[in-house]
Amino acid sequence: MTSGTPGTPGNPDGAGASDPAETGSASAAGAAAAVSANGSAVSSAGGPRRRPPTVTTGTARPEGGGRAAPGDAPAPARQWPLLTVLGLAGLGLLVVGTDPFAHAFRIGAILIGAALLVGAAMRRVLPSVGMLAVRSRFTDMITYGVMGGLIVLLALMVQPEPWLRIPFLEDILHLTVT
Repeated sequence: MTSGTPGTPGNPDGAGASDPAETGSASAAGAAAAVSANGSAVSSAGGPRRRPPTVTTGTARPEGGGRAAPGDAPAPARQWPLLTVLGLAGLGLLVVGTDPFAHAFRIGAILIGAALLVGAAMRRVLPSVGMLAVRSRFTDMITYGVMGGLIVLLALMVQPEPWLRIPFLEDILHLTVT
């Protein structure tokens, strides 16, 4: 390899080539460093230049692409766990937004929290949940479970007339506010 050839340690992109044969002819320089339409380097023989494969070690495989139904099923059937959680949360938002009865805010928030709890249960029980799987099974279960539990707990404690009273939390609130 000469100093003006791409891939040379001293001159990787071929700029400033000192060989007159390489700089004098655009076709010779183009053949030496051709670039294909998708941006990958192509050798002068016309085939793609092989790079050594990179191996990633120590990371978990992505789980979100897994299927909850056979691969020949339509997309909504393959993603039924995610659609179940989103449908239940959407129903909760609809109840909160339309306010059709006296405690609609509380019931809607409980439905949203229950949707996350259902997601945590499905992530634990089902072997494949499609796009409901975002992180590892343990992390998904903890995240969905804690968030769902907190939303349900807050919906039960919302003022006025809370359905659940926790005395030590009321004492903490009074100490911080007053």
